[in-house]
Amino acid sequence: MVRALLILVFSWFPFQLSAEALLLMAEEDGCMWCARWNAEISEAYPKTTEGRTAPLVRFDMYDAPPDGITLSSSVRFSPTFILVHNGVEVDRIEGYPGEDFFWGLLGMMLERAEVPLREAG
Repeated sequence: MVRALLILVFSWFPFQLSAEALLLMAEEDGCMWCARWNAEISEAYPKTTEGRTAPLVRFDMYDAPPDGITLSSSVRFSPTFILVHNGVEVDRIEGYPGEDFFWGLLGMMLERAEVPLREAG
């Protein structure tokens, strides 16, 4: 199921992997924390400054990362959110800490990586 979704996403949005910054979401089927993130964040994410700055790309945690992406270590927890800048992992959040903490942690990751935010427009 996840693999079919990834194929659909990549066929419709091939530009995502060429973006300067990406947020990878490593997930697995049946993950309750992934489901919680989906319920609380997924619909709003692409509409936010963070979502425009680092578009979300999902992949199964047991598969290799998308082509052209270099991770600093393997994924051990589901979900894991990996900030990628110019194809290389720069930071990650292991697990889903809840909506309030997620946004704060993501903001700190973008700031530490010195990724300029893309405002609406």
